[in-house]
Amino acid sequence: MEKIKNRLNNFFAWLSKAVLVELDSVDTSEDPIRPDLDNEFRTSYGRKIYGLKSNESVEGFICIAFCNEVPQTMKELDLMSKNAFHEKNGHIAVAYTVWSRKRGAGKETIFNTKKFVKEEMGNVDRFITLSPLTPIATHFHIKHGAKLININATSQNFEYDFG
Repeated sequence: MEKIKNRLNNFFAWLSKAVLVELDSVDTSEDPIRPDLDNEFRTSYGRKIYGLKSNESVEGFICIAFCNEVPQTMKELDLMSKNAFHEKNGHIAVAYTVWSRKRGAGKETIFNTKKFVKEEMGNVDRFITLSPLTPIATHFHIKHGAKLININATSQNFEYDFG
């Protein structure tokens, strides 16, 4: 049993050194959710790309748009984040894609981003996802404490507690 515990501790040891960094771009072909979105989309109108970096390697990625309403589609996310950018009232952080290269990095990326947004962006009061309608996305978000708030025609929204 001790051997298994040591293996697990070593497997996740990289997490203790991980830090959230803002990225200018990503290899969009690595994104399993929305590979069709280019880096210009991901970084324009106040949208952000964050990565979970450990030992000079980025292991997890998340793309966030700041909106003033909860979008149900990518088209709505695009329009709402443009509007919020121009109106300077994007109080909802919407994670529209998350992926990782290493086990555990997706969860840590979401939690670190949520913490950063809450602490550093005083006007943001909600952390929402715009997730695909897949069992994997549903299981992932519910397993990590999010609440399902909408099921839409082509997506679903989960909310992570900001408390």
